[in-house]
Amino acid sequence: MANDKMRFGTKVIHAGLSPDPATGAVMTPIYQTSTYLQKAPGDHKGFAYSRTGNPTRKALEDNLAALENGKYGLCFGSGLAAIDAVIKLLKAGDEVISTNDLYGGSYRIFTEIFEPFGIKFKFISMEDASKIEQAITSNTKLIWAETPTNPMMNIIDIAAISEVAKKHNVLLAVDNTFATPYLQTPLNLGADIVMHSLTKYLGGHSDVIMGGLVCKDAALAERLYFIQNSSGAVCGPQDCFLVLRGIKTLHLRMQRHCENGKVIAHFLRNHPKIDNVYWPGFEDHPNHDIAKKQMNDFGGMISFTIRGNSKEDAYKVMSSLRVFTLAESLGGVESLVCHPVTMTHAAIPKKDRENSGIIDSLIRLSVGVEDVRDLQEDLEAALSFV
Repeated sequence: MANDKMRFGTKVIHAGLSPDPATGAVMTPIYQTSTYLQKAPGDHKGFAYSRTGNPTRKALEDNLAALENGKYGLCFGSGLAAIDAVIKLLKAGDEVISTNDLYGGSYRIFTEIFEPFGIKFKFISMEDASKIEQAITSNTKLIWAETPTNPMMNIIDIAAISEVAKKHNVLLAVDNTFATPYLQTPLNLGADIVMHSLTKYLGGHSDVIMGGLVCKDAALAERLYFIQNSSGAVCGPQDCFLVLRGIKTLHLRMQRHCENGKVIAHFLRNHPKIDNVYWPGFEDHPNHDIAKKQMNDFGGMISFTIRGNSKEDAYKVMSSLRVFTLAESLGGVESLVCHPVTMTHAAIPKKDRENSGIIDSLIRLSVGVEDVRDLQEDLEAALSFV
């Protein structure tokens, strides 16, 4: 069956994959090799050197492309390596417009690595697409969006931004890590590139670091493949195998993440010690209607603030949790809790963080797939300490 005819739950298991032709192995083998036999110089079976291409990695890249309804997938050693490849499409003097609420590592690579090479970055609120058009200049070559954003869970209208980008001949890249292709497919909404930290939901088990890109345009893909091969920030076959294995249960896990996330979001909103809860499933969430339009559900990522905005109270809550684990990252089967100010977003200047709502008492949850009653009781017990 062609990939475009498969429904999502079938795609995660079969799209881009087939039994190993040499042995009939149902699971994609781990091709732990750096080089490949050539019958004559340049005469090989499609693989010459594993930086350029590896059969295990190729299987994952094809599977990822199918999940995002794209044509070309590329995998890298980390999500930041994938971002690095996209920005290397640009040159000195080019401009990038990005959301003012984004992952701290993205902000760091933009400002600390690429700005010194002469690429300019503008960080603006993207909830209103008209503001993006106002920021575009003749030097703007790329719009970089996250939706939902990290950590404030803002929703960006991908289709509206795509119209603006195409009008001005600007590339649109969307970080789809929080939503995953189970919840939204940015290429269908007009994006040119989709980026994933495959470390998160697609791997799903907190045991691998990897990033991925997907696009539809052949010329754009060729440029990105050239950068991937030339810069060499690729992933190994063992890690690719782990992500392929994780993807096979993506639809099942995401369904539970969403179910649990909804329960926890409403529990927190009704708790007297909580000030604000950020989750796009609330009907009064800004751009909730856009989230309903472009997403299939609202995910398992939630941020909230402790009433009184005390960092000490936030620390008490996080250190008192027993089922939630205080740790970086997100998207694993286990529930994680994070303090963006001191952990994931420490690279962003304090003033910029606070302007985006990332204040001292903000806590970010990655709600896992455990029994939601245990998660709720864990939060209730931890909140009793403040």
